[in-house]
Amino acid sequence: MKKLIKRISAVEIPVSNLEGSINWYVKVLGLEVQYRGSNDAMLTFNEIGVPGIFLCQTKDIQRLQFVNTSNDITHSVIDFYTANLEEFRNYLIEQHVEVGKLNMNLDHGGFGFKDPDGNLLSACNAIQRGQV
Repeated sequence: MKKLIKRISAVEIPVSNLEGSINWYVKVLGLEVQYRGSNDAMLTFNEIGVPGIFLCQTKDIQRLQFVNTSNDITHSVIDFYTANLEEFRNYLIEQHVEVGKLNMNLDHGGFGFKDPDGNLLSACNAIQRGQV
């Protein structure tokens, strides 16, 4: 079969306050505004091959997360990569971001954190095949 999909273009995140969320994602995660509409915005890391973050203002109260029914762990839908988990976690704490416990395995680790709307996000240091 012909390979028609090459990568993820963007990840869509529900937000209740577009302006506040834009400010948070730019300040805390270092994204740049590529496009801003009245109810949505595209933010990017300005890196080749890296998905954008599409913020969509909504009154829907559902947020990004799910429970793994095999172990009752709540998972994020998005994992952001960082080479230095401890430094990034400490930075988020300084920014008054709600963060979870740092979990380290033999070859990778991570932790969860929340955006202003309560969307559960994660940071990890795992590199997937083809990412470098």
